[in-house]
Amino acid sequence: MGQLCFEVPDDLLQAIKLPASEAHDRLRKELAIRLYEKGLLSFGKARELAGLSRWAFHDLLGEEGILRRYDVRELEEDLKTLEELD
Repeated sequence: MGQLCFEVPDDLLQAIKLPASEAHDRLRKELAIRLYEKGLLSFGKARELAGLSRWAFHDLLGEEGILRRYDVRELEEDLKTLEELD
C-alpha cells in the first residue's frame, strides 16, 4: 500500500488561520472535498480520505455547496435497499 506524505512549511500552516490541532483534519477534508468535486475521487474514497462516515461527508458536501453525483450503481443499491424494507 502506498502512502503519500508531504510537508507544509510552518509559515503556510500559520497562514491557514486554524488552530494547529485542527489543521491536519481540516486539510484532509479540504483535499477530499476538492478531489470529489473535480471527479478525481469517488464519493466513497473521498469520504475515506476525509475520515468521515457516509452521512457526515454528505453533510459536509452540502455545507460546502457541492452537489453529490449519484450514479447508476448507487441508484441500484438504494432501490435494492428499499425493496428489502418492504
